[in-house]
Order: sequence, then C-alpha cells, then structure tokens
Amino acid sequence: MKQYQIQFPEELAFSLKMQDDEFAYEIKKMALVKFFELGKVSSGKAAKALGITRIAFLDILHLYKVSIFNDADIETIIADKNNA
Repeated sequence: MKQYQIQFPEELAFSLKMQDDEFAYEIKKMALVKFFELGKVSSGKAAKALGITRIAFLDILHLYKVSIFNDADIETIIADKNNA
C-alpha cells in the first residue's frame, strides 16, 4: 500500500487528546467517508483501506450522518416508486 505524508501542527492531535497513530487513523477515516459521500470511492474499497468490514464502514457513515445511498440510488428508488 502506498503511503502519503500530510503535515498537521503537533498541537492539533494533542488538543484532540489523541496519540499520533489514532489521529492518523481518524484523518484517514474522515477522508474515506468524504470520498464515499462524493461518490469517489465505494463502501467496499473504503472499508478495505481502513482494514474493517463493509458493515463496519456503513456504521461509520451513520455516525457521520452520511447516507449509504448516492444520488443515483435515490433517483432510481424514487422513479421505481412513481412507476409502481
């Protein structure tokens, strides 16, 4: 797996009361949640990148109040309902 380096002020992790590894994981998790929300990554790929199950990633989406459905899914559901 390729690694990227992102710099943050040291006091940021400290002010959040997080150790370096915990802070790095939180940043990675939040980035993947946002990428999913923007439709840039699937839930399966995000889960794999985090080393968790897809169900666990869907639970994380719920915590961040991000819908598990993308706009195309919602449009399909609405169209199906209107055609029923």
